[in-house]
Order: sequence, then structure tokens, then C-alpha cells
Amino acid sequence: MSLNFGNIHFSQQPEKVVFLSGSLLKSLGLSSKKSIKLRIGTNTVSAAVKPIERSGKHIYLSSGVRNSVNVPRQGPVYIHSPREGELELGPVVGVLSDGPPNPSSPFGARTSYIRQLLREGNKKMFVYAFAPRDINWQRETVHAYMLGSGGGFIRKTVPLPDVVYNRLPSRKTDFSPFTNQLRDRFGKRNIKFFNWAFFNKSDVYSQLDGDVQAGKYLPETYNNPSPERIKDMMERHHFVYYKPSAGSLGLGIYRLTYLPKKGYYARYHGNGGNTLLKFPNFNSLMRMLQAKHGSKLKSYVIQQGIRLIEIDGCPIDFRFHMHKNSKNRWSVVGIGAKKAGRGSVTTHIKNGGSLMTPEQALSRAFGTRARDVLERAKDAAIAMSEAIENHHPHLLGEIGFDIGIDDNEKIWMFEANSKPGRSIFSHPSLKAEGRASVEHIFDHSLYLSGFHRGE
Repeated sequence: MSLNFGNIHFSQQPEKVVFLSGSLLKSLGLSSKKSIKLRIGTNTVSAAVKPIERSGKHIYLSSGVRNSVNVPRQGPVYIHSPREGELELGPVVGVLSDGPPNPSSPFGARTSYIRQLLREGNKKMFVYAFAPRDINWQRETVHAYMLGSGGGFIRKTVPLPDVVYNRLPSRKTDFSPFTNQLRDRFGKRNIKFFNWAFFNKSDVYSQLDGDVQAGKYLPETYNNPSPERIKDMMERHHFVYYKPSAGSLGLGIYRLTYLPKKGYYARYHGNGGNTLLKFPNFNSLMRMLQAKHGSKLKSYVIQQGIRLIEIDGCPIDFRFHMHKNSKNRWSVVGIGAKKAGRGSVTTHIKNGGSLMTPEQALSRAFGTRARDVLERAKDAAIAMSEAIENHHPHLLGEIGFDIGIDDNEKIWMFEANSKPGRSIFSHPSLKAEGRASVEHIFDHSLYLSGFHRGE
């Protein structure tokens, strides 16, 4: 059956009746039907069907119908007839997050992004945001956050979604027994759940290391390295990165350097600034790391240092923001070039880094070769996305890569994130890519929900 895009209106009729405009009845193949089964999210209701004379594709839901299935709102939506005598409205997409109990900012630092998701998503489907505590499993409903006419948050009782987009904010929440139970309950109801949880760096490295296509982009990397391994890596590569496997935002990362006849150095971000320490020998360096982190060093990884391209003496790396599209294929949606701050161990903006477009950065590094280098980097990012997905047991729809390029045009992948930050989209030249990122989330939700099969 064809996929239609139309408008839902509310009727005050108390009986369970669905009114359809003539062109919509015909397009859905329901002209001869006297009754249908209507589905929104996980809720269904049987209702009479009546035609109305109105041009365009319109559907009117009586109060009896919408109270039975908790219709989230009036307005634009996809209309789909998956089987004869059935009508599906949606899809219903739930954005899962959490935050402080603050009505005006219920999702903390993610509130503005979630507001953008609700504003854009509801132009074509039902989209709401919710926290785990908002679900009523007995009634199969959610006490969700939606946007009111003034742009503020309102609460509504809505059906369980067809698709969940996971933006839970912390690893602790993501890997808690409660969240695991939550995912299990969604799975038993065949509710698609994408961006399952935060990646573990060591898992990603081990998955990609044996992949023929993706492995060539990985620097030499080891999990839980022994002191002997760390010393060997420093002597061979002269500098390495030593970082927590489950870290984020550049926290806990060390750049360790060995200069023959000069000594050992550790650079890191801490106490509100960038710190550089010098050690007379390797053992004194290791004693400092043990004193600061103790048993937590067992979850660290060590990675070969790469001499990245530089601008003004500062290294540059790139954030590639990847999305699955409406055809379930990976695409590069946004790229930001991040220039490290003076003395910083990473290119994170919060640690003094600055942002530019990839064209600006690569043209200064490679001149007329810039376009070719960028296209090869895009191909590499797609190959790595496909490789991670092939080794990952759950649904992925979004990945952020930190990618470096050296003076020889070789491409390196340093990190992969399943819930990438969106700081690159703050650049004035990347606003359109930020909007495209949001659109891809809903295009892929359309695919996951099964509505696309009507196209």
C-alpha cells in the first residue's frame, strides 16, 4: 500500500469514527471499507470509516477514537495502510533522555537539542521526549514532553513509540540494570531502539582491528597495557596517547612523550588548565599515573601518537558526524575541523580548541589536493561505520568519529562515539549540516518503523 502524507484533524464526534477525504480513501485502498483498525504507536482501536468531501489528504478523528489511542496532536503526519483494513498513523518516535526535575529545562544541557528535535520532527511525524520514569508499562503509555503552541514544554499522555532514539546522558545510566530492563521491554514489544549505548573504546578498537577495510585506519592501540608495553610504545613512536576506555570530552587523557637524552613528559588537561610535567625516568612517570588513577588504569588504552597536519603550529583533527539515512545506508552529514589550543592534549573546544570548516583546514594543509583528501576521508568514515555496525549486536543510527590526517595524507581514526556531541554545528558555516543531522534522525526512524515500505 502507498505511503501518504496528510493532515490529522480532531472531530468532536463521540462515536469511534474515522473520516477520510476522498483522495486519501482511494490512495489507501479503503473506499469499500465500512470499518478499519487504526494504529498509533503500540495502541490500536477499531472504528467506522466515513468519507468526507474535501480536497487533499485529510483525516478526522472523533473524540472516541483519539481518547482510545492517545493521539499526540493534530497536524501533519504519515498515513500508511500496512495491511488490508488497517490504518497506521505516525511513525511515533520517542527521544529517550533524562535530567533534573525542572519544567523549563527537563533534560539539562540537552534541552535545547531535544526542543529542536521535537520542533522539526513534528512537522512530519509524532515526536515526543521522555525519561525512563515517564513510562506506564501496565497501560502502555508515556507521560511525555511535547511542545506547546508557545514553544514551551507541555506534558501529554501518549502511546508507546514505534522507535526510540536513545540520548541518555551518562554511561552510568546507560549501563544500569534499570536501563537494560527498559531496553528488554522495548524489544519484547518490537519497538526499535537505536543508539543502544555508549561505545567502549577498547571494544571498538578490537572489533575494527581485524577488519580488512577498517583496520588500516587504526593507530597501533592496546588495552590495559603493561608498563613494559607503554615504555616500548614511547621509545618506538616518541609520543603516545594514554586514555580511559570509557572516557569522554577529553577527560583523563595523557599525551606521553619520550625525548632521548631529555626525559619523559606528560601533558594533560586538569585543574582548569593544560599541564606539562617532566620526569627524569620512566618509573617516575608511571608512579605519577598510578598515584593519580590507581586501579582505574586497568581500563586505559594506549595509542600510537600521530603527527597530524598543523595550522599555526597547532594540530588539527576532524569530527565526522555520521547518520543512517532513509535507505538504511551510512552517510557523512557534517564535518568540523578542530584546531588544538596552545599546549592542549586534545582538540576539544572546551579545552581551548577552535572550530573551522574542513575545506578551510585542508586547503591550508594540502592546497589543490584538499578536495581529494576530503573525499578519501569521507570514504574511510563510511567504511568504518559499516565495519562497526557489522560487529555491533544492536541498532546504530548515528556515529561520531575523531579522524586525523598526517602530512602524507594518511587517514587515522582515533575515536568512535555512539552519541556524538554537536558542538561542530555551532559553526556558522555548519548550520545547514546541523539541520540535516536532525532530518536524518527522522528519515532513519521512518525506515526503522516500517512506514518506508509503503513508498
